[in-house]
Amino acid sequence: MTLINLNVLGTMNKESDLKVIVLDGETLTIENAYKISMGAPIAIDTNCAEKIVRSRTLVEELAKGDKPVYGVNTGVGWLAGTKIPPNKQKILSRNVVISHAGGMGPSLDIHEIRLAMALRLNVFVKGYTGVRPILCKTLCDMINAHIYPYIPEYGSLGASGDLIPLSHIALAMLGEGLSFYQNELIETKIALKKAGIEPIVLETKEGLALINGTQVMLSVGGLATLVGYSLCRQADLAAALTYEAMVAHLDPLDPLIHRIRNHRYQAQTATNMLNVLKGSYLFDEDTKHLRVQDPYSLRCAPQVHGASRDIITYALDVCGCELNAATDNPLVDVANKKILSGGNFHGQPLAIAFDSACLGVAELANISERRIEVLLNPHLSNLPAFLAKNAGIDSGLMLTQYLAGSFVNENKVLSHPASTDSIPGNVGIEDHVSMGMTSARKLKTVVRNTRQVLGIECIVAAQAIDMRNITKLGVGTRKLYDIVRSEVPKLENDRCFKDELYFGSIALTRATEELCTAGMNLQ
Repeated sequence: MTLINLNVLGTMNKESDLKVIVLDGETLTIENAYKISMGAPIAIDTNCAEKIVRSRTLVEELAKGDKPVYGVNTGVGWLAGTKIPPNKQKILSRNVVISHAGGMGPSLDIHEIRLAMALRLNVFVKGYTGVRPILCKTLCDMINAHIYPYIPEYGSLGASGDLIPLSHIALAMLGEGLSFYQNELIETKIALKKAGIEPIVLETKEGLALINGTQVMLSVGGLATLVGYSLCRQADLAAALTYEAMVAHLDPLDPLIHRIRNHRYQAQTATNMLNVLKGSYLFDEDTKHLRVQDPYSLRCAPQVHGASRDIITYALDVCGCELNAATDNPLVDVANKKILSGGNFHGQPLAIAFDSACLGVAELANISERRIEVLLNPHLSNLPAFLAKNAGIDSGLMLTQYLAGSFVNENKVLSHPASTDSIPGNVGIEDHVSMGMTSARKLKTVVRNTRQVLGIECIVAAQAIDMRNITKLGVGTRKLYDIVRSEVPKLENDRCFKDELYFGSIALTRATEELCTAGMNLQ
């Protein structure tokens, strides 16, 4: 199982986080991948040089022979039956890139682009791709110079990998297309010139090597999965604040209940909630509860949050494996002096993982929206409807449940798996594809939506706490409450929440990070 240090999130302002991360194709971690996405410089391990050269030498030898070697002296896809003579192989490499660099839509985020570039480089330095050392150096230099090719969101089918998105990276290495540089979108050739980097002229097989892999979907989906995982403990903190707002029973958090269920992350959620509630009035013997049993959205929070964490952890494990995977086709087997055609470019492991993570993250929002309803419903909260002091004249926080509902509805639509679909391509040669990029993009949206729903829950819970005049909060929930109240004042009369509601998610993230930094055991 992949162990994740979540405290890496949001800490890139520290000097120690800006140390050079060395790529060797074998040891890249999820934490370091995240740091690269946030701007940490990279370098190629010097021990990789020999592997890269040996791999390239074999490609050049086989390219001159009469035996067909896919993508080296043959065409690609359906055109693999076409023999390519040595004097045309450089043209093939360039044509493969420029013919596939035709994605559409808005660009990916620069953090996603930066990481995708680094992940592709991490494949090259393994020594199974057959590219020249100068190509590796050029890609490394572009990353460190913060030159990020414009990569449209749409185009990848997830097999043969991310052909179209990766082609946009390759196009930039040729000095063509558009790239982000110094906060501007400019012609790549101008960006390269300003950075003192010479464009690449591709040699045999290098065009196919640049575009045949899973690194774009891994970057987009992997970063979304990592943030989704961080939402698990944020959801625990938000739920704990709602426990206080609803005068909930603590029995559902008793360690015995979770120990005898045998699910690790269910127990972890209960532990997290008890930790942040330490010192709360809920532990007082004279606390009078609203009912004998609380609604499922409160009582079953450990079971639901734990199941989400379990499936998101699985997705992170898949990402951890893929970070150091050789995903090319064909692959160069130096030891046996042959080139192997296979299917490591197929994104099915990632596609299923991201689809699964969608379910897990969406459920965090789903149960959070139900807790919002509990807080606003006078039949359940024993408070004025919608937590309005002058209900009827004022609508109070009525809109928050509507807003949360709109996010949750979209999440439910996006939770339909993309990986169960397959649209064959390349006149039937690519007859099963993963749709992994679609899975990654929708996961990113689900994570964004869920963050907002959890933030809304915090704002609503804070209002209920104020209406009950509760002052004795837990050590962790007090931190969250205070941060929320620093930007979102108690609602006395109706006002426009246009900007305030965004702060809920910010407050929740900040409170979670500060509690962990202070040594609170939140896993």
